[in-house]
Amino acid sequence: MKSKVSRRTFTTAAAVSSMSALSASRVYGANNKVLLGFIGCGNRGDQLIDAFNATPEILLRGLSDLSDAYLKHAIGKTTGFINTKKDYRELLEDKDMDAVVIATPDHWHALQTIEALQAGKHVYIEKPLSLTVAEGRAMVEAANKAKKVVQVGFHRRSSNVCKEAVDMIKKGEIGDVTMVRCFHTQNEYPLGIGNPTDDSKPPEKLDWDKWVGPAAMKPYNENRAFYRFRWFYDFSGGQVTNSGAQYLDLVHWALGVNAPLSVAALGGKLVIKDNREIPDTLEVIYQYPNTVVSFTQVSTNSAAGCAIPGNDIEFRGTKGTMYISNKNFTIIPETQYGVPLPAQTPLDRTLMQKYRGSGKVQSRGIQRNGNTDLHWHTRNFVAAILADKTPNCPIEDGHRSTTAALLGNIALKKKALLEWDAKTEQVTNHKDANALLKYDYRPPYKFPV
Repeated sequence: MKSKVSRRTFTTAAAVSSMSALSASRVYGANNKVLLGFIGCGNRGDQLIDAFNATPEILLRGLSDLSDAYLKHAIGKTTGFINTKKDYRELLEDKDMDAVVIATPDHWHALQTIEALQAGKHVYIEKPLSLTVAEGRAMVEAANKAKKVVQVGFHRRSSNVCKEAVDMIKKGEIGDVTMVRCFHTQNEYPLGIGNPTDDSKPPEKLDWDKWVGPAAMKPYNENRAFYRFRWFYDFSGGQVTNSGAQYLDLVHWALGVNAPLSVAALGGKLVIKDNREIPDTLEVIYQYPNTVVSFTQVSTNSAAGCAIPGNDIEFRGTKGTMYISNKNFTIIPETQYGVPLPAQTPLDRTLMQKYRGSGKVQSRGIQRNGNTDLHWHTRNFVAAILADKTPNCPIEDGHRSTTAALLGNIALKKKALLEWDAKTEQVTNHKDANALLKYDYRPPYKFPV
């Protein structure tokens, strides 16, 4: 990766020391900044503006959003000159802008990322990376060609507490991990997101045609638009790509894998009576080389999924179980036994006592507290630009984690166990499923190549 920002530097020695990705060979001045633009200022974009505003090494240069209200709100968080555009392509024409943050609905990620790279910008792209597998691969190829820094928004990669947890798993602290379970639980029963009709009009000045972009045109419905687009397949992969992809990324990171061997899924819209398309109940199961991984989505009940409430992921190893949330992790030790499990018999009731007596605790009981503040991930992105280094979540890793999540949706739609070839990025046992790795863009939009 070769990127040059000749006039951008960190402003304080404290900032330099806090950035582990910075190169000691680079000299930093006091007045220069990374000039940053935002494409998408809605819910996640607003959170990212806050995170980047806490990074003194950037100067917010421009904002783009189709919503006047979102633009006005975002401008209120800025100082100095701000270039505002409804059409993001006009924002990309700013030659002085070094990087862009993309926080639009999933179906826009591929086009906007690739066009930003072609315009010479570094890119922070919010998760999930793409709406389809083929889009993700095109984004990776564009990043490799542009030789720019691309950080995918799986922000747990920049969390110290998550890094410590991952390091412990890699070092064998909990032994061989044979099962990982991930949970997204949120009670939306009984009304869900409601049932607004398709005959309503878009908000004043919202260009619905541009909002839909390359996706299939559908009538405006407030549930298909801002924030709730995640409940509709034309614009999002649902909760398996929203939350599940983030969990799978941590699983890939911890286990040193990047793709499942096979995927199966069961679920559907079972009880919630709203106009969503995604399931209210979903179970996706992945077979990795030595580990079974599952993602559970329950939108009808908010009870904890993991045995320890408040956690999202559990790694079950031969020496212990690790429970991870976005703020902490806990290890519960396992006991291993020095003799084989006996056959229970009325002739000798001492056999089980001898078995249990041979047991030894294999790991430490550990609890760590921390946080996954978005700020750490945004700082790492800036650090990577300035030091010409690979960020904590490079685009290839983000693509592989997003792909695993997307395959869960394909398995559900095809009602089949899918065998996956990660090298060719093709389903090998169900040729029809490969048609869902890509979709036809609505003219005049063209699939990026």
